[in-house]
Amino acid sequence: MGKYEKLMDKILRGASDANIPFDDLRGLLTRLGFDERIRGSHHVYRREDVEEKINLQREGSKAKPYQVRQVRAIIVKYRLAGEE
Repeated sequence: MGKYEKLMDKILRGASDANIPFDDLRGLLTRLGFDERIRGSHHVYRREDVEEKINLQREGSKAKPYQVRQVRAIIVKYRLAGEE
């Protein structure tokens, strides 16, 4: 199991939302086909077939837990888990 498969599993289990590295989450979203736009400290992700936009901000070296929950909800809603 590769790095991003482990990360996807960790996000989908939801057991450690406060321990997801920010840069790893960015990499996962890029691998899932999201386009990244950076405006100051905001990293905004869009994808044509996903209605919602994802807005991430760094909290130290980790992603904010509520934003990890938002990413999980989008992965589940649009069934993106098997796409990487």
